[in-house]
Amino acid sequence: MIHHPSAPVAASGPASPSSTPVARAVGLSKVYGSGATRVVALDDVSIQFGRGEFTAIMGPSGSGKSTLMHCTAGLDSISSGSAWIGETDLGTLKDKQLTRLRRDRIGFIFQAFNLLPTLTALENITLPMDIAGRRPDPERLGRLIEMVGLSGRLQHRPSELSGGQQQRVAVARALASQPEIVFGDEPTGNLDSRSGAEVLGHLRGSVREWGQTVVMVTHDPVAASYADRVVFLADGRIVDEMLRPTADGVLDRMKDFDAKGRTS
Repeated sequence: MIHHPSAPVAASGPASPSSTPVARAVGLSKVYGSGATRVVALDDVSIQFGRGEFTAIMGPSGSGKSTLMHCTAGLDSISSGSAWIGETDLGTLKDKQLTRLRRDRIGFIFQAFNLLPTLTALENITLPMDIAGRRPDPERLGRLIEMVGLSGRLQHRPSELSGGQQQRVAVARALASQPEIVFGDEPTGNLDSRSGAEVLGHLRGSVREWGQTVVMVTHDPVAASYADRVVFLADGRIVDEMLRPTADGVLDRMKDFDAKGRTS
């Protein structure tokens, strides 16, 4: 489990959301299989993510939290309802348009760092922009590299970096292109507590300093406490929400779900 650093990053309230959410799902359902093997992973879920807001998504295994993130980010198709990035309905896009939207408007951080082993840290950070034919803003890139503490490691390849340093490269890569939203799927799951706390602090800092929107799937109450709000899923539905979460408060809420699951 992640522990806060000795000087925890102060949670700041989200910036005032714009009239159009950065991302949203409306009546979203996702069904796998049919007949006896039919599984409802998401059941009529509606949620929105405002600008400058850090949201953690939690729930028991099989609750649909990763499916919700994948559908909202355009990584998985939906069965009914709709998913939007800004004013773009993802269901209206062809595959190439969807690929371009993910590349240009969304940042991703996964539990597996997904770095290219033959590239340096700097080349990994700028890779999405290189593919898109865009040049990074040198000032922002410099501030970002300084924020994540990689200034002395830019010419190192992933094999020469610790797990925490590799995930910091992944965070910088997700943020460098100034995406409208960053999705993280258990981004600290492979890290020790200190490295995890550093990565979460960097995400928190991007929300506070740049008004970044971050959505993170996690099972760790301490990780969730870095967010502005926590959304709880169970059986494919949103069942609760907590604003200004604390680790203890999230843990108590999760215990309530476990108790209900045992008695149902």
